[in-house]
Amino acid sequence: MLHHQIKVAQALASALTAGGRGMLGTAFPKQPAQALKLYEFEGSPFCRRVREVMTLLNLDYEVYPCPKGGKHYRKVVKQMGGRMQFPFLIDENTGDTLYESQQIVNHLFKHYSATGQTPKSYQHYPKIPYAAFAGTLLNGARGVWINKKILDREPPAQLIELWGFEASPYTRVVRGVLTELELPFKFHNVAKERWQDQGPAALRLKPGQYTALAGGKREQLVNVMGRHAQDIQVPYMVDPNTGVQMFESADIVRYLEQQYGA
Repeated sequence: MLHHQIKVAQALASALTAGGRGMLGTAFPKQPAQALKLYEFEGSPFCRRVREVMTLLNLDYEVYPCPKGGKHYRKVVKQMGGRMQFPFLIDENTGDTLYESQQIVNHLFKHYSATGQTPKSYQHYPKIPYAAFAGTLLNGARGVWINKKILDREPPAQLIELWGFEASPYTRVVRGVLTELELPFKFHNVAKERWQDQGPAALRLKPGQYTALAGGKREQLVNVMGRHAQDIQVPYMVDPNTGVQMFESADIVRYLEQQYGA
């Protein structure tokens, strides 16, 4: 348990390097009809840029992890795009396939934001993402390399589903393991939609009983979890391959490593 808490602390330090990005998002996103497909790996600072915008727009998307040494999805990127570079986005709604993180960010704002424009703060990223690299190092470079124990294992038949948001340290720990085990998953963003959402599930900034914004994305999560809005917490995972549903990052990590890491 102590080892897991150290991982969470490292993930929190990594999140702080982003200056709050990847935490807040719109309550009423423009979800695409067909799922966006993102080929990436958790430890990449360039992929992180894209995930932060996905959270800001509160978009759900499919993740095909491409850790260094991975055998399944890296070759798909080479076949479909012509080169081994990440992130790589496939948007079947528009027919676009995109590599560069800035191009992907512009594409997401153009098609899935309320204004169709990329905000100035997201128009010009530094050429060398020192802060994001520092975040990767602070997180112990997790989610960069494949877990060599599973090189001969085929991916599960159905996508695992995970609810969370980019800046959540507990979610980051789970995503790192999913990357290292090369497990594809559908990520459901449930960004914090307003100030009343701030704080952990059991201790929010707003005193009194917590109620999710009516009609918002977080209210939808309550329906999925089958729990009262006061108990909203992430990460939450559903594995349709086994029927397992669970909260708590430590339990999810243990399950993933036992079920898919052997």
